[in-house]
Amino acid sequence: MTTVVPGPQSPGWILVVPVKGTPGAKSRLGGDAADRAAIARAIALDTVAAVVAADGVVRVIVVTSSDLQDEFRALGAEVVADPGGGLAAAIGHGLSVAGTGSPVAVLLGDLPGLQPSELADALADAAGRERAMVPDADGGGTVLVTAAAGVAHRTAFGGASRVAHLEAGYAELVVPADSGLRRDVDTREQLAALGSRIGPRTAALAPVVAN
Repeated sequence: MTTVVPGPQSPGWILVVPVKGTPGAKSRLGGDAADRAAIARAIALDTVAAVVAADGVVRVIVVTSSDLQDEFRALGAEVVADPGGGLAAAIGHGLSVAGTGSPVAVLLGDLPGLQPSELADALADAAGRERAMVPDADGGGTVLVTAAAGVAHRTAFGGASRVAHLEAGYAELVVPADSGLRRDVDTREQLAALGSRIGPRTAALAPVVAN
């Protein structure tokens, strides 16, 4: 098997962002189902807006079955239909659409505190590595995985994915634990811990979830 030795990344990163579109999205937030759905949509839109604005990102592919296709496209993202079958299937479909001619990263769609510069810095650090990853703030999961042009992903999201990704050959990037890139949101406590460091759509709805 030929080993690909990555060089300078060009022409830029393709980001695959899976977004759960089912009514059960963000069930751990608790409260009214309609409020949960609204905050899940806001979180996804704020995440994608930050991704689109990040330096070095040339294409964003959102994989979703949600009704937000037009909103994602308005942000500058490409939208493809979630094939069903869970997160792994959604990511696999997004990766097939992305191809292998450019460096490709997979980013979770529930990072409402993400700043474009935080993502840009991580992608710059990932340049020159075959595969790299960023764990979540708790250190057990994963929020971002990257692969150089011509290098196939070996994604293992779900559960203790940090260890699974390390075992699959992803190098761990050093990103501060308080970075918005590492702060995925599944619970009210995680959302509240971000304080004012959330995107405008999520900020507008956060008081509803807090009640």
